[in-house]
This record gives sequence, C-alpha cells and structure tokens, in this order.
Amino acid sequence: MAGQIPVAFAAGLLSFLAPCVLPLVPGYLSAVSAVEVGRLGERGTARRVVVSSLPFVAGFSVVFVALGAAAGAIGSALGQRSLQEIAGFVVVVFGLAFVGLLPVPERLLAPQLVTGARRSGSSVLLGGAFAVCAAPCVGPVLGATLALASSSSGIPRASLLLLAYSLGLALPFLLAGIAFARMMGAFRRLRDHYGAIRIVSGSCLVAVGFLLFFDRFWWLRAGLNHALNAVGLGV
Repeated sequence: MAGQIPVAFAAGLLSFLAPCVLPLVPGYLSAVSAVEVGRLGERGTARRVVVSSLPFVAGFSVVFVALGAAAGAIGSALGQRSLQEIAGFVVVVFGLAFVGLLPVPERLLAPQLVTGARRSGSSVLLGGAFAVCAAPCVGPVLGATLALASSSSGIPRASLLLLAYSLGLALPFLLAGIAFARMMGAFRRLRDHYGAIRIVSGSCLVAVGFLLFFDRFWWLRAGLNHALNAVGLGV
C-alpha cells in the first residue's frame, strides 16, 4: 500500500496535463473565484483564488474517492490473486492507450453538466461536474489508479488511493491560483512536450501493470523504501 500512494499521487499530477484539463484551468479558476481570467495572477487575487478553489477541489475529490470506494468494494468481493491479475491487465491496457497505441476519448464529455453547475453558483458542484466530465479524457490514468484501488484489499485503502490521486490533481490547481503566470507558463512548456510525457508515463503504467499481474509490485515498494533510505527519510 505504501508504494501505491505515491503512484496514485503522481497519476493525479499527470492528469492535470490532460488536454481536457490544462487548457481549461483559467476558466475553472475564474469560475470558482469570480475573478476575471485577465486578472488571474494580479496582486491581491491569489488568496481569493486559492480559498475559493478549495470547495472545487473537495467536489472532485468526493467523486473520485467514491469511485475508489466502489473499486475497493468490487475488489473485496473477488479473490485477491485473480483480482490482482485482472487489475494488472487493465493497467497495461490503459498504459497502452495512454501511449496512443489504443483509442481513447480525447475530449470533454457532457459539457452541459459543467454549465449547470456554474449556474448553480456552487464550487463543490462544479468540482463534482468537472470530475464526471473529465473522467473519459483522463481515463487511462484514472482507470489505472482505480485498478490499483480494486487490488488494494478493502474500501478504506481503495478510498485512500483515490484521495491521493485527488490531492495530486489538486496541487497544481492550487499552485496555479497562487502563482498563475509562472505556473501556467511552466505547464505550457510541459504541454509542448506532451507527446514525450505520454510515452514515458504510458510505459510506466505498462510496467506497473506487469508488476501487478505477475505479483511483483513489492519490487516497486522495495525500490521506494531504498530511495527514501538513501535520502535519510526511511522508517
């Protein structure tokens, strides 16, 4: 479990770069904070944007954690070994899709859901709508995380994994609110190299999938513990 949490958090970070998330960040920040897009990053607006973004983050976190709980419930109903093999296979498939070797939706679905949430004036509902609508586009990464959750033996652990995923997705949102111009400039540079990021990240997902399928995920945990020990953070 300890090795899966950083993987889920990194998956959330990666999801932020999806083509249905990154380009829409200014619009979401503006919608939740009532600060015009052109004024994002101005002196005095950062605190307002960050505070207003917290309910938005809570909204999409609730949806993702609920998905994790459902995955954990399914996992608890199936045999652990067979489930781990299924999860490994699913992660490999999603990794191949993320690389681009398999078809995957690349656009935001059900935009009317977001429109309705905006009209309600609730940032929590807007965050939930964002999670539902963006899920198809971030499907490979989210699906791989859910596959990990389903193999994590229980609803609490599965929910924790999706909470880590949500925090990984939330962090760049909040950083963009704090330092909009700098963060969006950095994210645009990352977006310019999105093809390479997809290949590397998809390959990592495939590797994780094989580790799960062949019951060698403990290799990743051992490597992580070794890295932490090397920098003096081991326990």
